[in-house]
Amino acid sequence: MDSRINTDISPYLSLFAAISYGITSMAMVFINKAVLMQYVHSMTLLTLQQLATTLLIYFGRVMGYTKAKGLNMATAKKLILVSIFYNANVAFALASLKGVNIPMYIALKRLTPLAVLIAGFCTGKERPSTQVTLSVLLTATGVIIAALGDFSFDLFGYSMALISVFFQTMYLVLVEKSGAEDGLSSVEIMFYNSFLSLPFLLFLIIATGEFPNSLSLLFAKSASLSFLVILLLSLVMGIVLNYTMFLCTIVNSALTTTIVGVLKGVGSTTLGFVILGGVQVHALNVTGLVINTAGGIWYSYAKYQLKKSKQPKLMSDVEAHRK
Repeated sequence: MDSRINTDISPYLSLFAAISYGITSMAMVFINKAVLMQYVHSMTLLTLQQLATTLLIYFGRVMGYTKAKGLNMATAKKLILVSIFYNANVAFALASLKGVNIPMYIALKRLTPLAVLIAGFCTGKERPSTQVTLSVLLTATGVIIAALGDFSFDLFGYSMALISVFFQTMYLVLVEKSGAEDGLSSVEIMFYNSFLSLPFLLFLIIATGEFPNSLSLLFAKSASLSFLVILLLSLVMGIVLNYTMFLCTIVNSALTTTIVGVLKGVGSTTLGFVILGGVQVHALNVTGLVINTAGGIWYSYAKYQLKKSKQPKLMSDVEAHRK
Protein backbone atom coordinates (compact mmCIF):
# COMPACT_ATOMS: atom_id res chain seq x y z
CA MET A 1 0.00 0.00 0.00
CA ASP A 2 1.06 3.57 -0.52
CA SER A 3 2.97 4.79 2.53
CA ARG A 4 2.08 8.46 1.90
CA ILE A 5 -0.53 10.08 4.11
CA ASN A 6 -3.78 10.72 2.27
CA THR A 7 -4.80 14.21 3.39
CA ASP A 8 -8.14 13.92 1.55
CA ILE A 9 -9.43 11.36 4.05
CA SER A 10 -11.76 12.85 6.63
CA PRO A 11 -10.62 12.45 10.26
CA TYR A 12 -14.19 11.32 11.03
CA LEU A 13 -13.86 8.50 8.47
CA SER A 14 -10.51 7.50 10.00
CA LEU A 15 -12.03 7.44 13.48
CA PHE A 16 -15.11 5.55 12.26
CA ALA A 17 -12.94 2.94 10.51
CA ALA A 18 -10.82 2.34 13.64
CA ILE A 19 -13.79 2.16 16.03
CA SER A 20 -15.90 -0.04 13.74
CA TYR A 21 -13.00 -2.50 13.27
CA GLY A 22 -12.35 -2.67 17.01
CA ILE A 23 -16.01 -3.27 17.93
CA THR A 24 -16.57 -5.79 15.10
CA SER A 25 -13.38 -7.70 15.87
CA MET A 26 -14.24 -7.94 19.57
CA ALA A 27 -17.82 -9.00 18.87
CA MET A 28 -16.72 -11.65 16.36
CA VAL A 29 -14.72 -13.60 18.96
CA PHE A 30 -17.77 -13.93 21.22
CA ILE A 31 -20.19 -14.69 18.36
CA ASN A 32 -17.95 -17.46 16.98
CA LYS A 33 -17.50 -18.87 20.49
CA ALA A 34 -21.30 -18.86 21.01
CA VAL A 35 -21.86 -20.71 17.71
CA LEU A 36 -19.12 -23.28 18.39
CA MET A 37 -20.54 -24.02 21.85
CA GLN A 38 -23.60 -25.44 20.03
CA TYR A 39 -22.10 -26.42 16.66
CA VAL A 40 -18.60 -27.93 16.80
CA HIS A 41 -17.86 -28.08 13.05
CA SER A 42 -15.57 -25.05 12.78
CA MET A 43 -14.36 -25.77 9.22
CA THR A 44 -17.93 -25.85 7.91
CA LEU A 45 -18.66 -22.57 9.73
CA LEU A 46 -15.66 -20.92 8.07
CA THR A 47 -16.72 -22.29 4.66
CA LEU A 48 -20.19 -20.81 5.11
CA GLN A 49 -18.69 -17.44 6.10
CA GLN A 50 -16.47 -17.33 3.01
CA LEU A 51 -19.27 -18.52 0.72
CA ALA A 52 -21.58 -15.79 2.05
CA THR A 53 -18.86 -13.17 1.42
CA THR A 54 -18.23 -14.41 -2.15
CA LEU A 55 -21.92 -14.44 -3.09
CA LEU A 56 -22.65 -11.05 -1.53
CA ILE A 57 -19.81 -9.30 -3.40
CA TYR A 58 -20.55 -11.12 -6.68
CA PHE A 59 -24.24 -10.21 -6.72
CA GLY A 60 -23.42 -6.71 -5.44
CA ARG A 61 -21.16 -6.22 -8.50
CA VAL A 62 -23.72 -7.72 -10.93
CA MET A 63 -26.48 -5.49 -9.57
CA GLY A 64 -24.24 -2.41 -9.64
CA TYR A 65 -24.00 -1.86 -5.87
CA THR A 66 -20.20 -2.07 -5.94
CA LYS A 67 -17.60 -1.06 -8.53
CA ALA A 68 -15.35 -4.04 -7.74
CA LYS A 69 -13.69 -5.51 -10.82
CA GLY A 70 -14.43 -9.03 -12.05
CA LEU A 71 -12.20 -12.05 -11.53
CA ASN A 72 -8.71 -11.78 -13.05
CA MET A 73 -6.76 -15.04 -13.25
CA ALA A 74 -3.34 -13.36 -13.10
CA THR A 75 -4.30 -11.60 -9.83
CA ALA A 76 -5.87 -14.81 -8.52
CA LYS A 77 -2.60 -16.72 -9.06
CA LYS A 78 -0.71 -14.07 -7.07
CA LEU A 79 -3.15 -14.32 -4.16
CA ILE A 80 -3.68 -18.10 -3.98
CA LEU A 81 -1.01 -18.77 -1.31
CA VAL A 82 -2.08 -15.70 0.66
CA SER A 83 -5.65 -17.04 0.69
CA ILE A 84 -4.57 -20.53 1.77
CA PHE A 85 -2.49 -19.24 4.70
CA TYR A 86 -5.22 -16.78 5.72
CA ASN A 87 -7.90 -19.47 5.81
CA ALA A 88 -5.62 -21.96 7.55
CA ASN A 89 -5.06 -19.31 10.23
CA VAL A 90 -8.81 -18.71 10.69
CA ALA A 91 -9.66 -22.44 10.54
CA PHE A 92 -7.22 -23.37 13.30
CA ALA A 93 -8.26 -20.30 15.32
CA LEU A 94 -11.90 -21.44 15.20
CA ALA A 95 -10.86 -24.97 16.15
CA SER A 96 -8.97 -23.64 19.18
CA LEU A 97 -12.00 -21.64 20.34
CA LYS A 98 -13.87 -24.92 20.86
CA GLY A 99 -11.62 -25.84 23.79
CA VAL A 100 -9.87 -22.67 24.93
CA ASN A 101 -11.53 -19.91 26.96
CA ILE A 102 -11.55 -16.44 25.39
CA PRO A 103 -8.93 -14.73 27.63
CA MET A 104 -6.38 -17.53 27.00
CA TYR A 105 -7.24 -17.62 23.28
CA ILE A 106 -6.47 -13.90 22.96
CA ALA A 107 -3.25 -14.34 24.98
CA LEU A 108 -2.08 -17.16 22.71
CA LYS A 109 -2.87 -15.16 19.57
CA ARG A 110 -0.68 -12.35 20.91
CA LEU A 111 2.28 -14.67 20.28
CA THR A 112 2.07 -13.73 16.59
CA PRO A 113 4.58 -10.83 16.92
CA LEU A 114 7.07 -13.28 18.50
CA ALA A 115 6.60 -15.66 15.58
CA VAL A 116 7.01 -12.77 13.10
CA LEU A 117 10.17 -11.73 14.97
CA ILE A 118 11.62 -15.25 14.67
CA ALA A 119 10.64 -15.40 10.98
CA GLY A 120 12.42 -12.07 10.48
CA PHE A 121 15.63 -13.45 11.99
CA CYS A 122 15.41 -16.55 9.77
CA THR A 123 14.91 -14.50 6.60
CA GLY A 124 17.69 -12.02 7.43
CA LYS A 125 15.34 -9.09 7.98
CA GLU A 126 16.39 -5.89 9.75
CA ARG A 127 16.89 -6.43 13.48
CA PRO A 128 13.97 -5.04 15.54
CA SER A 129 14.44 -2.37 18.20
CA THR A 130 15.19 -3.32 21.81
CA GLN A 131 11.72 -2.12 22.93
CA VAL A 132 9.96 -4.27 20.32
CA THR A 133 12.02 -7.34 21.25
CA LEU A 134 11.46 -6.91 25.02
CA SER A 135 7.72 -6.24 24.61
CA VAL A 136 7.32 -9.41 22.53
CA LEU A 137 9.26 -11.46 25.11
CA LEU A 138 7.08 -9.98 27.90
CA THR A 139 3.96 -11.00 25.96
CA ALA A 140 5.28 -14.57 25.61
CA THR A 141 6.18 -14.71 29.33
CA GLY A 142 2.61 -13.68 30.18
CA VAL A 143 1.23 -16.55 28.08
CA ILE A 144 3.42 -19.11 29.91
CA ILE A 145 2.41 -17.80 33.37
CA ALA A 146 -1.29 -17.67 32.39
CA ALA A 147 -1.14 -21.22 30.99
CA LEU A 148 0.29 -22.51 34.30
CA GLY A 149 -2.79 -21.10 36.06
CA ASP A 150 -5.30 -22.28 33.44
CA PHE A 151 -7.14 -25.14 35.15
CA SER A 152 -9.34 -25.58 32.07
CA PHE A 153 -6.16 -26.35 30.04
CA ASP A 154 -7.05 -28.04 26.74
CA LEU A 155 -4.04 -29.50 24.88
CA PHE A 156 -5.92 -29.73 21.58
CA GLY A 157 -7.19 -26.15 21.87
CA TYR A 158 -3.73 -24.81 22.74
CA SER A 159 -2.19 -26.74 19.82
CA MET A 160 -4.77 -25.36 17.40
CA ALA A 161 -4.13 -21.79 18.61
CA LEU A 162 -0.35 -22.16 18.19
CA ILE A 163 -0.76 -23.63 14.69
CA SER A 164 -3.05 -20.66 13.92
CA VAL A 165 -0.26 -18.31 15.06
CA PHE A 166 2.14 -20.08 12.67
CA PHE A 167 -0.20 -19.68 9.69
CA GLN A 168 -0.97 -16.07 10.59
CA THR A 169 2.77 -15.40 10.63
CA MET A 170 3.21 -17.06 7.23
CA TYR A 171 0.29 -14.99 5.90
CA LEU A 172 1.75 -11.69 7.14
CA VAL A 173 5.28 -12.48 5.89
CA LEU A 174 3.95 -13.57 2.49
CA VAL A 175 1.80 -10.46 2.04
CA GLU A 176 4.69 -8.21 3.06
CA LYS A 177 7.11 -10.02 0.74
CA SER A 178 4.88 -10.28 -2.33
CA GLY A 179 2.94 -7.02 -2.10
CA ALA A 180 0.20 -8.96 -3.87
CA GLU A 181 -2.59 -6.80 -2.50
CA ASP A 182 -1.31 -3.56 -4.08
CA GLY A 183 -3.78 -1.87 -6.38
CA LEU A 184 -6.83 -3.75 -5.08
CA SER A 185 -9.72 -2.18 -3.21
CA SER A 186 -10.83 -3.61 0.14
CA VAL A 187 -13.90 -5.20 -1.47
CA GLU A 188 -11.78 -6.80 -4.23
CA ILE A 189 -9.31 -8.23 -1.68
CA MET A 190 -12.27 -9.70 0.23
CA PHE A 191 -13.68 -11.24 -2.97
CA TYR A 192 -10.43 -12.89 -4.07
CA ASN A 193 -9.66 -14.12 -0.57
CA SER A 194 -13.13 -15.65 -0.14
CA PHE A 195 -13.44 -17.06 -3.67
CA LEU A 196 -9.99 -18.68 -3.67
CA SER A 197 -10.54 -20.19 -0.24
CA LEU A 198 -13.65 -22.19 -1.21
CA PRO A 199 -11.94 -25.14 -3.02
CA PHE A 200 -9.36 -25.36 -0.20
CA LEU A 201 -12.05 -25.33 2.50
CA LEU A 202 -14.30 -27.81 0.67
CA PHE A 203 -11.35 -30.21 0.47
CA LEU A 204 -10.70 -29.75 4.21
CA ILE A 205 -14.28 -30.38 5.39
CA ILE A 206 -14.37 -33.58 3.30
CA ALA A 207 -10.84 -34.71 4.31
CA THR A 208 -11.53 -34.11 8.02
CA GLY A 209 -14.84 -35.98 7.86
CA GLU A 210 -16.96 -32.97 8.81
CA PHE A 211 -19.02 -33.21 5.62
CA PRO A 212 -21.79 -34.39 5.14
CA ASN A 213 -22.58 -34.88 8.85
CA SER A 214 -21.92 -31.20 9.53
CA LEU A 215 -24.58 -30.21 6.98
CA SER A 216 -27.25 -32.51 8.41
CA LEU A 217 -26.47 -31.27 11.93
CA LEU A 218 -26.67 -27.69 10.67
CA PHE A 219 -30.17 -28.26 9.28
CA ALA A 220 -31.23 -29.93 12.53
CA LYS A 221 -29.83 -27.10 14.65
CA SER A 222 -31.45 -24.49 12.41
CA ALA A 223 -34.82 -25.55 13.78
CA SER A 224 -33.82 -23.57 16.88
CA LEU A 225 -34.52 -19.89 16.28
CA SER A 226 -31.85 -18.77 18.77
CA PHE A 227 -29.14 -20.84 17.02
CA LEU A 228 -30.28 -19.64 13.58
CA VAL A 229 -30.01 -16.01 14.69
CA ILE A 230 -26.49 -16.54 16.08
CA LEU A 231 -25.42 -18.40 12.92
CA LEU A 232 -26.73 -15.68 10.58
CA LEU A 233 -25.11 -13.06 12.79
CA SER A 234 -21.82 -14.96 12.50
CA LEU A 235 -22.06 -15.00 8.67
CA VAL A 236 -22.87 -11.28 8.48
CA MET A 237 -20.22 -10.30 11.02
CA GLY A 238 -17.61 -12.35 9.16
CA ILE A 239 -18.17 -10.11 6.13
CA VAL A 240 -18.23 -6.93 8.23
CA LEU A 241 -15.03 -7.91 10.06
CA ASN A 242 -13.01 -8.41 6.87
CA TYR A 243 -14.35 -5.18 5.38
CA THR A 244 -13.67 -3.04 8.47
CA MET A 245 -10.18 -4.55 8.82
CA PHE A 246 -9.22 -3.65 5.25
CA LEU A 247 -10.97 -0.25 5.53
CA CYS A 248 -9.08 0.60 8.72
CA THR A 249 -5.79 -0.36 7.08
CA ILE A 250 -6.51 1.67 3.93
CA VAL A 251 -7.81 4.92 5.49
CA ASN A 252 -5.42 4.80 8.47
CA SER A 253 -2.47 2.39 8.37
CA ALA A 254 -1.47 -1.17 9.18
CA LEU A 255 -0.02 0.16 12.45
CA THR A 256 -3.39 1.64 13.48
CA THR A 257 -5.08 -1.68 12.73
CA THR A 258 -2.52 -3.46 14.93
CA ILE A 259 -3.01 -1.00 17.82
CA VAL A 260 -6.81 -1.29 17.56
CA GLY A 261 -6.40 -5.07 17.62
CA VAL A 262 -4.42 -4.88 20.87
CA LEU A 263 -6.96 -2.54 22.51
CA LYS A 264 -9.73 -4.88 21.33
CA GLY A 265 -7.84 -7.72 23.00
CA VAL A 266 -7.83 -5.85 26.32
CA GLY A 267 -11.61 -5.43 26.17
CA SER A 268 -12.20 -9.01 25.02
CA THR A 269 -9.98 -10.42 27.78
CA THR A 270 -11.92 -8.48 30.44
CA LEU A 271 -15.33 -9.45 29.06
CA GLY A 272 -14.16 -13.05 28.56
CA PHE A 273 -14.07 -13.57 32.32
CA VAL A 274 -17.78 -12.82 32.68
CA ILE A 275 -19.37 -13.77 29.31
CA LEU A 276 -19.97 -17.35 28.05
CA GLY A 277 -18.15 -18.88 31.04
CA GLY A 278 -15.34 -21.45 30.91
CA VAL A 279 -12.82 -19.35 32.87
CA GLN A 280 -11.60 -20.39 36.33
CA VAL A 281 -10.10 -17.32 37.98
CA HIS A 282 -6.72 -17.96 39.61
CA ALA A 283 -3.86 -15.66 40.67
CA LEU A 284 -1.52 -17.22 38.08
CA ASN A 285 -3.77 -16.89 35.05
CA VAL A 286 -4.87 -13.36 35.99
CA THR A 287 -1.23 -12.30 36.53
CA GLY A 288 -0.19 -13.92 33.28
CA LEU A 289 -2.97 -12.24 31.31
CA VAL A 290 -2.12 -8.84 32.83
CA ILE A 291 1.55 -9.32 31.84
CA ASN A 292 0.50 -10.52 28.39
CA THR A 293 -1.78 -7.49 27.89
CA ALA A 294 0.94 -5.11 29.12
CA GLY A 295 3.33 -6.67 26.62
CA GLY A 296 0.79 -6.18 23.82
CA ILE A 297 0.29 -2.50 24.69
CA TRP A 298 4.06 -1.98 24.99
CA TYR A 299 4.55 -3.63 21.60
CA SER A 300 2.03 -1.26 19.98
CA TYR A 301 3.66 1.76 21.66
CA ALA A 302 7.14 0.64 20.54
CA LYS A 303 5.92 0.21 16.94
CA TYR A 304 4.25 3.64 17.09
CA GLN A 305 7.46 5.27 18.34
CA LEU A 306 9.42 3.53 15.58
CA LYS A 307 6.95 4.75 12.96
CA LYS A 308 7.03 8.28 14.39
CA SER A 309 10.85 8.40 14.39
CA LYS A 310 10.90 7.50 10.68
CA GLN A 311 8.44 10.27 9.68
CA PRO A 312 10.92 13.21 9.94
CA LYS A 313 13.30 11.35 7.62
CA LEU A 314 10.43 10.68 5.19
CA MET A 315 9.45 14.37 5.27
CA SER A 316 13.05 15.50 4.69
CA ASP A 317 13.29 13.16 1.72
CA VAL A 318 10.10 14.63 0.28
CA GLU A 319 11.42 18.16 0.76
CA ALA A 320 14.70 17.21 -0.91
CA HIS A 321 12.83 15.95 -3.98
CA ARG A 322 10.82 19.15 -4.17
CA LYS A 323 13.96 21.33 -4.29
